[in-house]
Amino acid sequence: MCLETNRYKNFFYPPGGILLWLIIFVEMLSFGFALVAFAYYRNLDPDTFRSSGNLLNANLATVNTILLLLSGFFMANAVKHFHIKAYKSAHSNSLSAMVGGLLFIGFKLFEYYGKLENGFTLSFNMFFTFYWLLTGFHLIHVLTGLVILYFLSRKLKQQPEKLKPEDFEAGAAFWHMCDLIWLLLFPVLYLF
Repeated sequence: MCLETNRYKNFFYPPGGILLWLIIFVEMLSFGFALVAFAYYRNLDPDTFRSSGNLLNANLATVNTILLLLSGFFMANAVKHFHIKAYKSAHSNSLSAMVGGLLFIGFKLFEYYGKLENGFTLSFNMFFTFYWLLTGFHLIHVLTGLVILYFLSRKLKQQPEKLKPEDFEAGAAFWHMCDLIWLLLFPVLYLF
């Protein structure tokens, strides 16, 4: 009976809790709809989308992709170390994850500055409307994720035994969602 109860609990209470996964599902669905709209408008005006896409810096976006993936790797390590009560390692890995996120933001702001300097604003054309909305919405998620990681990391440093595993896992899951969203945006905006 105990095994059945644990299986039931694990199914309905995944790491971080079911509410978090519903939020992640809704966020992924929102980005999915936006990418479908992007594809629709790209098919209506492929020349504008192609020429505008060529104005983006794919090399910088590749660096940002690597930064987010490394950050996700560090966060996964933080969760692993947290579960074995290696709190010092969990803390240093969570800090490394945050550094990756901060570097991502720094490079993204540098990219935004270049676009604004050249007049590629939200209203420049439909491609840049999507570019600003999609990457801006993602940036808000990264900032939110960093705030979450900051508070988890602080608690991990000060009172690790009082930090609930499901809270730590929820923060990690949100952070990995940011990675996943970027992995969808990166090829669509920068490579096609």
